[in-house]
Amino acid sequence: MGIFRFLKSGVSPDFPNQGTPQGGVVSPLLANIALNGIEALHPSVRYADDMVFFVKPGEKPEEILDFVKIFLNERGMEISEEKTKITKTTDGFDFLGWHMKVLKNQKFKSFPSEENFRNMRDKVKYIVNNSNYGAEVKAKKLAPIIRGWRNYHRFCWMDNVRDTLWFPRKTATKRFRKQKSVDRYEAVKLAKKAFPSVSWETNGFTMVKGNKSPFDGDTVYWSRRKNNLYYGKTVKALKRQNHTCGFCGLKFLDDESVHLHHIDGNHDNWKRKNLMAVHHSCHQQIHWSKS
Repeated sequence: MGIFRFLKSGVSPDFPNQGTPQGGVVSPLLANIALNGIEALHPSVRYADDMVFFVKPGEKPEEILDFVKIFLNERGMEISEEKTKITKTTDGFDFLGWHMKVLKNQKFKSFPSEENFRNMRDKVKYIVNNSNYGAEVKAKKLAPIIRGWRNYHRFCWMDNVRDTLWFPRKTATKRFRKQKSVDRYEAVKLAKKAFPSVSWETNGFTMVKGNKSPFDGDTVYWSRRKNNLYYGKTVKALKRQNHTCGFCGLKFLDDESVHLHHIDGNHDNWKRKNLMAVHHSCHQQIHWSKS
């Protein structure tokens, strides 16, 4: 029922009863419905309507592309020639904001793509150069952007000068200094706050084993795999608690994120005894009960 309402909502005055907005929440769902089964054509990776097909030496990529076109044509769709290309892994390619490449030593590495980095940098520039914000406000607005960007790319190679964000941080520090009430030490402190560090591990993502599914009832496997998707103090808390929620005692599954709860309410107290891994919903319940 909800899907049909989306389709009838319209996105244009000329067509008030049809179409869905680009980037709408229903678009990935419709893509998964329409493209279900396309993975069987050839080894590939797909996220909604973005796909990468892996071609071995001796295989003809043009033939695979023809199969894809036939598959789409049967469903009333067509391939985007503009966004489709055949390339070598040694030349690299962009996928979901990452630039993936096989190096000369045959090792695979991924980096934030140029476009993805540029979009993030433009957001940082807008805030840093905005004269309506004071240094403290700028730091607060920058922090979630930088943290989110670094978290998204935490399985990429982030040790090059560009991706360490050395230059944007230096520029931000200089801008902070221009405020009369901010001295050199305060500017450095604000820059550290604006550019929070996030640990990264190249190719550290944990692949799903075989045909495992979050709905197969194997709570032990999924809770342990979720453990591998977290890091730092959250991982240590999960291990101490044997992959169970410290509030409700249930195992962690893939349908809900893990939150790190500060037992005494002091978010500056990062001592081991003060940290507890809990479900997102349990974390909300803890704080609601205190209010």
